[in-house]
Amino acid sequence: MNGTGHILIVEDEPRLAAILGKYLANAGYTHHWIADGLQALPACHAQQPDLVLLDLILPGMGGMDICRALQKADRHPPVIMVTALVEEIDRLLGLEVGADDYICKPFSPKEVVARIGAVLRRYRHVPHAGDRGPLAMDKAAYCAYLHDRPLDLTAVEFRLLSLLYHAQGHVFSRNQVLNHIYTDHRVVTDRTVDTHIKNLRRKLAEAGGSEEWIKSVYGVGYRMEL
Repeated sequence: MNGTGHILIVEDEPRLAAILGKYLANAGYTHHWIADGLQALPACHAQQPDLVLLDLILPGMGGMDICRALQKADRHPPVIMVTALVEEIDRLLGLEVGADDYICKPFSPKEVVARIGAVLRRYRHVPHAGDRGPLAMDKAAYCAYLHDRPLDLTAVEFRLLSLLYHAQGHVFSRNQVLNHIYTDHRVVTDRTVDTHIKNLRRKLAEAGGSEEWIKSVYGVGYRMEL
C-alpha cells in the first residue's frame, strides 16, 4: 500500500503514536506527532497537513473543539477521529462537527492507514468529464463537486446529497433518509436529519450553489431540484 501526503497525528499516547507513525512511514506518508491539543491548530496552520488523525480526549484542548475550529477555516484538511469513546452519541457528534471518518480504539494500524488512503482519494479525485450540470457526484471516490471544485462534505453528508441528487424530484421521508445515510442502523432522531440538511444547504450555498436546491415538503420530508 503506497500513499503520498503529510499526516498530522494528534494523540497523547506516545506508544500508539509511534506505532501509527511507523505504519504511515511504511505506507509512504510523512507525518508529525503532537500530544497536546493546544498545539493542533498552530501545527495545522504551519504544516498544512493533507489529513489530521485526531484523538478526542487530549490535554489542553479536546478533539471536538479542535475539529469545530478547523471547520471555520476557508481551507482545512480532512479529519479522521480516533478515540475510545464508542457510544452512539459520541460517534454522531464526531461526524456532525465535521469529521470525515471515525475509528474506535482498539483498532488495527493497517485499517487506519487504509482509511486515510480512502479519505485522501476522496479529496483528490478529479470528477468525470461526462458529468453534467453544476453538481457532479463520484460515488467511487465518495466525493461531490460543484462547478468542478470538491465540496467539503462529511461521509454522512455525501450519502445524503447522493440520495437526493440521484432521485431529483422524489420526496424522501426522514425515516428513509436515516435508513440510507446510517448504514449501521443506529438509533437517532428525526432532528438529526434536519441538522444534516441544514449543514448541506449551507455548504452548497457557500460553494456557489443554492440552499433552494434542497426543498422541504411540509409534513413529508425533503426533495432536491437543480
